[in-house]
Amino acid sequence: MSTTIDVNTAFAAEKTAQIESVRERERAFEARVDRGEIRLLGGDRYEVLTGWDRGESFTVSRNAQGEIEAIIARHGLDERADGTIALYASSPAWHGLGQIIPGGTTDIDGVLALSGLDFEVTTVPALYRWGEELREHADQRHTVRTDTGAALGAVGRKYTPIQNRQGFEFLQELVGKFDVVWESAGLLRGGKRVFISIRLPEAVRVDADAINDIVVPYVAVMNDHSGNGQFQCVVTPWRPICANTERFAVRDAVTRWAVRHTKGAIDEIKEARRTLGLSVHYFERFAAEETALARTDIAVQEFHDVIAELWPLDDDAKDRTLTNHANRLGALDGMFHTETERVGRTAYAAERAITGYLDHVAPRRPGKSMTEELARATAVMEGADDELKTKAHRRLLLLRQG
Repeated sequence: MSTTIDVNTAFAAEKTAQIESVRERERAFEARVDRGEIRLLGGDRYEVLTGWDRGESFTVSRNAQGEIEAIIARHGLDERADGTIALYASSPAWHGLGQIIPGGTTDIDGVLALSGLDFEVTTVPALYRWGEELREHADQRHTVRTDTGAALGAVGRKYTPIQNRQGFEFLQELVGKFDVVWESAGLLRGGKRVFISIRLPEAVRVDADAINDIVVPYVAVMNDHSGNGQFQCVVTPWRPICANTERFAVRDAVTRWAVRHTKGAIDEIKEARRTLGLSVHYFERFAAEETALARTDIAVQEFHDVIAELWPLDDDAKDRTLTNHANRLGALDGMFHTETERVGRTAYAAERAITGYLDHVAPRRPGKSMTEELARATAVMEGADDELKTKAHRRLLLLRQG
């Protein structure tokens, strides 16, 4: 017996559900204001008063009816004197912040100027006062911005700064030759760490014949002026649907290239042109392994077993540790359920839940000069969880072989 569906009724029901969802979000937001968790700063800007993200500000975007359309977080990127964010983006990537140029640009100097990276770094003697005398530490120097005089870090005598333009100009050739797109550029912590990322032209498709999940391929280039890091290029798969950074090691492919700040560094950076070719191979392997996970069914208990290996719990764990463990498991279970509704109960859904948890939910203790959101963004950019993501990826691949 066939069943007739009234499309008008179905559409009306769907529209009613959407309207109720908007109203529920509005009620939840107003409830947070009433409880004193957030407060209005003026206009559409609010400040968070409680929790890990205390002190962070955000903007609420509303439609013509006054309903909330989006909550735009401030990520803590450095501001210029005119109040604009020190970030260039070819599209409204970082939640609409930064200097937006539709369609991007192929001019490296334009990118550096728009992102606030058009400064140089020099080294000056490290001085200390001994009684009435000012002495020099012969084996140590300080890195300093030549435009503002701001100190960036303490370094050794042989340290040679890699200037922003020197480090990033090899990307100019890639932009013109391989049709890649300048995606974003910015500086953190007053210029101690700077970055540029480029988007490769071809998206990666996971399990193209089934779920056809889209992953956008990037190459991020980072320069450190504090003395605590290297100049490095990393391949960075990004999943737009949930903003997860899916960076982990895959078999027989290079994920990261780095060089120390020395006199010969610039010559070595020229070799970074190979990064594009290496990244293409990486993304081919990445798509193959992710497709294998997408075709591997997984039971909830198997998912819990993987979590137990990633975050082992001692038999004599304290109550606080047990509570944190339970909260983590609950969050991961909820994210796993959400993923399974879209891509099935597979190892791929399990991996998406784990990477999503690490990127967006796992607690971050920000430093004194950082918001939690900035600490989270920095951890993602610098790959703080890459090792844990790799461990999860490799463990889930074993289920395919079992």
